Amino acid sequence: MPMRLDDQTLNEAKRFNAKLARAPRFGTRYRLMPLLVQGLLRLSQVGADRKLRRAGLQVETRMVEMRGVQVQVRIIRPRGPVAGIVLDIHGGGWVIGNAPMNDAFNAAFASRCGLAVVSVDYRLAPRASVQDQMEECLAAARWLLQDGLPEYAGKPVIVVGESAGAQLAAATLQGLRAWPALLGRIAGAVLYYGVYDMAGTDSVRRAGPETLVLDGPRMLAGLRGLTPDLDDAGRRQPPLSPLFGELAGMPPALMIVGNGDPLLDDTLRMAQRWQQVADVELNVAPEAPHGFIHFPTAMARVALAHAQAWVRQRIAPMPQQEAFSASASHAPRAAGASPGALR
Repeated sequence: MPMRLDDQTLNEAKRFNAKLARAPRFGTRYRLMPLLVQGLLRLSQVGADRKLRRAGLQVETRMVEMRGVQVQVRIIRPRGPVAGIVLDIHGGGWVIGNAPMNDAFNAAFASRCGLAVVSVDYRLAPRASVQDQMEECLAAARWLLQDGLPEYAGKPVIVVGESAGAQLAAATLQGLRAWPALLGRIAGAVLYYGVYDMAGTDSVRRAGPETLVLDGPRMLAGLRGLTPDLDDAGRRQPPLSPLFGELAGMPPALMIVGNGDPLLDDTLRMAQRWQQVADVELNVAPEAPHGFIHFPTAMARVALAHAQAWVRQRIAPMPQQEAFSASASHAPRAAGASPGALR
């Protein structure tokens, strides 16, 4: 049975969206906004390590290397046995963000699911190109899967990516096809509202000034600004645009997107292709814009709890009393979902 969102949750989301409608939109083309947001982000993270340790978690930062590519990772370990590992790739439009920005999500994976988390702190644009970022994420994945953490040798791995991080996660999984034994250790992928067509899907091209969170009319220009040396045909080459890459060998996937997200078509089209080679559970959240899992709403809490339950099912069978009742059909669909259903 699909998981349902009650009217109270939906009404709260509508009220929060009304507040977002009065807030500035984010765009990668602006020069000052990413710098301001990144500065505020870092300020909010003062004492982040102490918070994790007070929660009984271990945290460390490490520089790792694979075939000459260096990248920093943030490692969070739970107390007690570890059932598997999450490889987390943060979002931020390739221009903002860092590994600690997902501490709350990753601490929940550690404490509630018994998982260690390796979060990739890839360099940001313009210091690094999207291609550089893909190479760094692939290097981190290869390091981890080649038992970079020997105490967890052989443990299953779940790849998690959000927005730009979902693009990087999907590109990483496609890159791992060159090492089938490593790809075989991936038990699943959780992908939140990713960018899978860097030339812009129809919903990106239609995005208008009413778009919440993101600057809709400038999204296409933002994608082009990140890939200035390419035309649209070049932007659609995989793995830069994972939607057009080879998906054979991909793991089961959970894909979550809001029906108010201009990246909706990216997820719908990727789910349609992915389900031809592996199980896909597609969730289209009503009244949800881009980035909604970060908002202080019941909608976000429900979606995150759903992802945690899905991950537990991929790592090990869950006890009956914990089993999530939202085992949706593998065939992705957005239209026809019951009102209030995460589908």
